Amino acid sequence: MKVLITGGAGFLGQRLARQLLARGRLNDGAGRPRAITELVLVDVVPAPGPDDTRVRVVTGDIADGALMRGILDRDTSAVFHLAAIVSSQAEADFELGMRINLDASRLLLEICRELGHRPRVVFTSSVAVYGGELPDLVLDSTARNPQSSYGAQKAIAELLLNDYTRRGMVDGRVLRLPTISVRPGLPNKAASSFASGIIREPLNGVAAVCPVSPDLRLWLLSPRRATEALIAGHELAAETLGANRAVNLPGLSVSVGDMVAALERAAGRAAVARIRYEPDPAVERIVRGWPAAWDASRALELGFEADADFDAIVRAYMEDDLAPGGRVRD
Repeated sequence: MKVLITGGAGFLGQRLARQLLARGRLNDGAGRPRAITELVLVDVVPAPGPDDTRVRVVTGDIADGALMRGILDRDTSAVFHLAAIVSSQAEADFELGMRINLDASRLLLEICRELGHRPRVVFTSSVAVYGGELPDLVLDSTARNPQSSYGAQKAIAELLLNDYTRRGMVDGRVLRLPTISVRPGLPNKAASSFASGIIREPLNGVAAVCPVSPDLRLWLLSPRRATEALIAGHELAAETLGANRAVNLPGLSVSVGDMVAALERAAGRAAVARIRYEPDPAVERIVRGWPAAWDASRALELGFEADADFDAIVRAYMEDDLAPGGRVRD
């Protein structure tokens, strides 16, 4: 079985790759477990692929038709489409966001249609597909109303995947991810980057800037749970999902103040003292437009899981990504 991960150099792509290799198999379209014989990691920068003969690393632009047709073929039974231009970057560079978040997504679906082999396609979407005046608890029936280019691009790609699935061209699954915290590595251009930075940087002995108010609430999920969700989403039988292929994943509704309190419980006041608040109205506007909580009852019924609490998320980061002495693991 050949598996493709777009965004394979990213932190989530790397975690997923390691989990898939350790697992060794996935279900095919008929629900039969099959051994993973090839895992292709494609990204604009070289993916630090695990030392495994099953791994093939491809570097290039996923909006390049020639590149994608060279790696996506009839042997590709599973596609995890994780690559994206993140929120603030997509807002600042409209053309880049449209090309990667929308055009490349349609290209991927079109190649699957041309091949005619109906692979399972797992697409990561976002809380950003919602926006405007939202209820305290967003329901599955709440209308998508993105207030950013990133959210609009994700929402359009969701609809495309649903329609290609309806027409039998792919077996698609849309997983709407909460904000992922705590992300390892360096800050990125996502509006939500602070949701990791205010925990990660202080734990590593580095100053952190928080651009939003302590009362702002976020819908959060740890990298551990997110990786588990990607695999669980792939393994779901098509008939279980039915006509609606979008699933709002479970998460935690946590205020920034609650996050900082959890950091203090884990690492003391010295860590919290490394955070300074510098309001950024543009970031606050984007993030306040996202749901602070949504009804995840469907996802829970399907077997997806949330983290127990934010303290557990902090502990998971410290166990998975923080080496002794406060240095990020290589």
